[in-house]
Amino acid sequence: MTLTRNFKQTVIERIERDPEFAKALLDEAATLFLSGEPETARLILRDLVNATVGFEHLAALIDKPSKSLHRMLSPKGNPTMDNLAAIFDAVRAHLNVGIEAHTVELA
Repeated sequence: MTLTRNFKQTVIERIERDPEFAKALLDEAATLFLSGEPETARLILRDLVNATVGFEHLAALIDKPSKSLHRMLSPKGNPTMDNLAAIFDAVRAHLNVGIEAHTVELA
């Protein structure tokens, strides 16, 4: 009999014990949003919220119902830029990191 682990639970446990991994995921979520892959970015951001600040606390921080936040960060979610910025800011503050944007010239 093969034992398997839930992938999402494995990711959440790694986020909780490895701050650098959590920061890398936040960076990846931002990069994915800016690269036109919002569905994947929302899923990564949802895992980060679950493992760090939590949806209930996030709801209190940004004055939005937690159910709305769950929907925003679902695969078919459609958060406004204001809501997305607030979510990123709350996770960024919780992880105690800054976010910088860099441009790359394409040939």
